[in-house]
Amino acid sequence: MLKLGLMLGYSGKSIHLPLALIKQAEALGFDSVWVSEAYGSDAVSPAAWILAQTTTIRVGTSIMQIPARTPAMTAMTAMTLNQLSGGRFILGLGASGPQVVEGWHGVPYRKPVTRTKEYIQILRTIMARQAPLEFAGELYQLPLQGTGSTGLGKPLKSIMQADTSIPIYTASITPAGLTAAAEFADGVFPAWMSPTRFEALGPHLEAGFAKAGTGKSLANFDVAPNLTVAVGPDLDALRRPLKAMRALYIGGMGARNKNFYTSYTSAMGFAAAAEKIQDLYLAGKTEEAALAVPDDFIDETSLIGTESMIRQRAQRWQEAASKQQVGTLLCNVSQPEALALLADIFLR
Repeated sequence: MLKLGLMLGYSGKSIHLPLALIKQAEALGFDSVWVSEAYGSDAVSPAAWILAQTTTIRVGTSIMQIPARTPAMTAMTAMTLNQLSGGRFILGLGASGPQVVEGWHGVPYRKPVTRTKEYIQILRTIMARQAPLEFAGELYQLPLQGTGSTGLGKPLKSIMQADTSIPIYTASITPAGLTAAAEFADGVFPAWMSPTRFEALGPHLEAGFAKAGTGKSLANFDVAPNLTVAVGPDLDALRRPLKAMRALYIGGMGARNKNFYTSYTSAMGFAAAAEKIQDLYLAGKTEEAALAVPDDFIDETSLIGTESMIRQRAQRWQEAASKQQVGTLLCNVSQPEALALLADIFLR
């Protein structure tokens, strides 16, 4: 059965957690609620806050930034929250981008896919607690040796009880990132997804399953896209903020030949639109770029409109779920009535 998650994202100037909405989602049978971080509020504090005030819903991070924490610190945090909550924590990770990593955290942004792979391997070693931690990778060496080290580091095992139950997800839309997620993680967060255009994801995930060599497949791997949901009669008004946000990502989140969102949108079959959006955005014509985002692109990657429209379009997501092409919908929704509608469609 398709699962539902409530996506909260990260805060603006002041952090506010909509506890009434969270508890409504829990009562309706939502599987999870998700928090994030950029360069304001962190993801761990709100996750702990929510876990402390709920009883059954799981809480995940989408995402915790990999370069912001050592693998050991992330493992400590995840194991602590999972134990305190009775097994309700989900660890979602992301490499972030060079502007935040180097500008905010002050660490080099290099080889994000390699870093993600090594990071997850270290996490799993710590969580399994089968032996003291030793790792010799390209980016991580534990214990630390060589220049700058005292040479006194020693392999350690977590003091906490072993816990291999914590699911690990990664955020990715690049071919290499998707393949790495399928090989090393338990799920992936596409920034957006069309339920009828799985070819943008499928081949890369299958390549990762083959590399894993452990029988992994879509049957035991969770594709969990972000999905904006809003109920209302004016489609143009509902599309407008989504178009502005997609134009920002497709047009402005990277250089002309180095924008992962542009490439991903092109792989979904919207290459001409993606190129036009990027050209306009990089020329400073941000409003025109938003207007260039196709209506059908928004309609395929969100659930907006009247109740009847949403019910009709939800069938495509149910069909994708029946093919195991999507496992969880991370719903960005603020309307209580939309939560109830989603539960009625997918959980009843």
